[in-house]
Amino acid sequence: MSQDPQRSVLHARHVELGAKFAEFGGWLMPLEYSGGGVLAEHAAVRTGVGIFDVSHLGTLIVRGPGTVDALNRVLTNDLRRIGPGRAQYSMLCDDDGGVVDDLICYIRSDDDVLVIPNASNAATVADVLDAAVGEAISVSNVHRDYAIIAVQGPASDEVVSAVGLPVGMDYMAFESVRHDGVELSVCRTGYTGERGYEVVVPARGAVAIWDALLAAGAPQGILPCGLGARDTLRTEMGYSLHGHEINPDINPVEAGLTWAIGWSKGTFHGSEALRRIRAEGPSRRARGLLALGRGIPRPGMTVVDAEGNALGTVTSGTFSPTLRSGIALALLRPDVELDSEVGVLVRHRVEPFRVVRPPFVTPGVREG
Repeated sequence: MSQDPQRSVLHARHVELGAKFAEFGGWLMPLEYSGGGVLAEHAAVRTGVGIFDVSHLGTLIVRGPGTVDALNRVLTNDLRRIGPGRAQYSMLCDDDGGVVDDLICYIRSDDDVLVIPNASNAATVADVLDAAVGEAISVSNVHRDYAIIAVQGPASDEVVSAVGLPVGMDYMAFESVRHDGVELSVCRTGYTGERGYEVVVPARGAVAIWDALLAAGAPQGILPCGLGARDTLRTEMGYSLHGHEINPDINPVEAGLTWAIGWSKGTFHGSEALRRIRAEGPSRRARGLLALGRGIPRPGMTVVDAEGNALGTVTSGTFSPTLRSGIALALLRPDVELDSEVGVLVRHRVEPFRVVRPPFVTPGVREG
């Protein structure tokens, strides 16, 4: 028998708000809410502000002498590019260069780093790090002890500041503060492409923060948002989702994530394979697809040329609420050029798409 999915500490609040739930990464999380659904939630984030419960994301605390350097010998990106108070996107790869997980590291000091992996991979990442960093460094999986609340959209500063939390820091920066007797971190990060913040708060303080943010956002028309809008928002940005654009069978070079690899630093997990793949050239490349007709692509659909020959596979596909059109992320043969026309097999018919470079809409993440 499969285990029952875990529930966020905010679950009761989601029920009160009329959430429709879906299982994701072993967690039962809101997919959308009554009062508009995905389209309204997506629009709120692009034009105003939305609030997400993303407590399914993992929470690891890595502490001990030389923590930053120890993690640097494991993860792809170079943590020495940043310092305390800054965050960095990185990946954990296997020996073949495949992506075990992607994650964000928040450096609190050289000896103290908060690591946020994906829900279903949190325990795996914790085990790999624990085995790799040495006995002097502890890796604590505190997944259930913390909640993560994301406030995203152009009006996010007004909402977050209204409850007395810090705002205005640079993108990928964070501040740790004490608020109503609770130590929490406010991070200028997110997964929507819009300006926004993620609040990492102890579980015991999560409901109070959620309620306060919702109340503070009422004048801006804040909407609670679920995984449905989170997926359409990140797809419009071309952001990778583990299990779709990256996984143990898809490496960062193929996925277009070479910017998150510290090529000039020493060895790290998968470094030898990744350097070889980079030198030889990948056998497939990540691209965007924009519908020229009414076709809505879905993951796993085949991309073909005019003669019906397979060119690759859709990794993520959806209807873009912003563009009112079908969009997709796909892994294609490296000889497929940008701006060329391809077909996607949608329900036994071939729908026309143009090959583009994401994002599909202009990012607002650095604005303000």
